[in-house]
Amino acid sequence: MKIDELNWTILRLLQQNARFTNAEIGRKIGLSSPAVAERIKKLEDVGVISGYKAEVNHIQTGYQLKAFVTLKAFMGKLKPFLDKVKEYKEVLNCYRITGNENLVMEVVLYDQFHLEEFIDRLITYGEVRTSIVLSNVIENNPIGKNR
Repeated sequence: MKIDELNWTILRLLQQNARFTNAEIGRKIGLSSPAVAERIKKLEDVGVISGYKAEVNHIQTGYQLKAFVTLKAFMGKLKPFLDKVKEYKEVLNCYRITGNENLVMEVVLYDQFHLEEFIDRLITYGEVRTSIVLSNVIENNPIGKNR
């Protein structure tokens, strides 16, 4: 599917706020509500839009610490870890990556003691490196922003 300028604008708006109504989007881009609905439906049908979600403020839920944790798996430990990582409630996202490490995880934790306990669970699978997030410089940068 070719994504034209109006579709890019719709995608950016939905990434900013997935609860915008079709009428609100239509007013912003100069289309009728039914025309916006039709475009969104097509974007969903072809898989460009794969879902909608709520953003959770983890600090408000008690998770005061966010970190990125990389794992360089020991020989024979990658597959067992890939099965196990799905059970860790602290892991928001886990990506297989290229380079020296095999995985990078975005995690939220209560505090540094929780981080230590989490790392202790990981070290049986490989070498762990941790980077604590201080702040977020770009929040949910919409794809196609410069279009």
